[in-house]
Amino acid sequence: MKYLRILAFLLITSIGNLFAQGNIYPAPEYNGTIAITSGTIHVGNGEIIPNGTIIISNGRIQTVGGNNLGIPVGAKLINANGKHVYPGLIAMSTNLGLAEISSINAGNDFAELGDMNPSVRTIMAYNAQSQIIPTIRSNGVLLAHIVPRGGIISGTSSIVQLDAWDWRDASYKMNNGIHLNMPALVNRPRGFGGFNRNTRSANDVLKEALNKIEDIRIFFREAKIYQQQIAPLTNLKYDAVKGLFNKSQKLFVHCDLVKEMMMAIDLKKEFGFDMVIVGGADSWLMADVLKENEVPVILSEPHSLPSTPDDAVDQPYKTGAQLAQAGVLFSFAIENDNWQQRCIPFQAGTMAAYGLSKEDALKAISLNAAKILGIDQMTGSIEVGKDANIIISEGDVLDMKSSIITTALIKGREINLDNKQTQLFEKYKYKYGIK
Repeated sequence: MKYLRILAFLLITSIGNLFAQGNIYPAPEYNGTIAITSGTIHVGNGEIIPNGTIIISNGRIQTVGGNNLGIPVGAKLINANGKHVYPGLIAMSTNLGLAEISSINAGNDFAELGDMNPSVRTIMAYNAQSQIIPTIRSNGVLLAHIVPRGGIISGTSSIVQLDAWDWRDASYKMNNGIHLNMPALVNRPRGFGGFNRNTRSANDVLKEALNKIEDIRIFFREAKIYQQQIAPLTNLKYDAVKGLFNKSQKLFVHCDLVKEMMMAIDLKKEFGFDMVIVGGADSWLMADVLKENEVPVILSEPHSLPSTPDDAVDQPYKTGAQLAQAGVLFSFAIENDNWQQRCIPFQAGTMAAYGLSKEDALKAISLNAAKILGIDQMTGSIEVGKDANIIISEGDVLDMKSSIITTALIKGREINLDNKQTQLFEKYKYKYGIK
């Protein structure tokens, strides 16, 4: 049966390749000078520059200012008159490029067997040729945080740029974090619609969860001792978490409820890890604790139901504004489906309708995201010295009605925004004579 599933996957993949976007390929490196002129620049840090100019040299932002900036001789001009210029958006905590057809197990490369798999590296499984990726970047998403799933410690995540030939040139920052799934401390609903409940008692669920959390503590204690060992002994799992102890990596803890987040903070206090909460449905209830312990949050998608029946039905929409008001650094992710990453700007727009300003909503998926991932010195805003990851839209990028991305640059390379969906759109417009 296993071999039949693999054969089916290969067959479907082969058929898909017959209709692949053969004319869509990564843009070549551009080492010249580019000037983006006359656009409304949304810097990404809350600042807006009307009728602004951006000078890009060798893939990096050289100058940002008003329309009085001098344009270097020979610069390639991009006229953004009447348009809006934004930093490239970042998809957080996704399996984009790790799964193509989710219903075919043989093509899902985001999970490994076993509980403790910190040495599993998502970058090694990343498929830069995924047919989904062009549909994502056509909506302004230029970078993605690809993460593992499954088990207790799922593995190591990386950040990729979405215009590449393979995982090597896609890599933007490799192995930036370790991902831990906090064991559930309550008996949660399971099954479609959450109608089926685990038949175990609440005490059994709690006991099992506490035992697993103790296993996590033991693992990190042993890993800490391993970092101090002198003998040439190699342990791949302990080696993989070395960055947690020297602060070159962050620990991303996936959990939603207050008790689970408090357990995560206890781990932070014991080991001194740089920590990020992923999910954080109830983070608004303990925003002051998160602020005090300097723990950022990657929220679950705003377009979801509240975590408990007692919460307001629009609580997921409001949580971002509540965290921002408390001074908690936050972003959000659409974790369930890789193809939905194209909806990131519009879900940020929903947050803007529930308490966030438009610029703060933009910041959540640009500069805030970059800060959480540890890449804010390279990207996340349109500032001097950063990579020229920039999008230009005819309308408000957070508004589904008006957003039309006309230009996108990754490190100064103007990328192809075509994709299979736009090709089919044009094909059938031609067939039916629609202009």
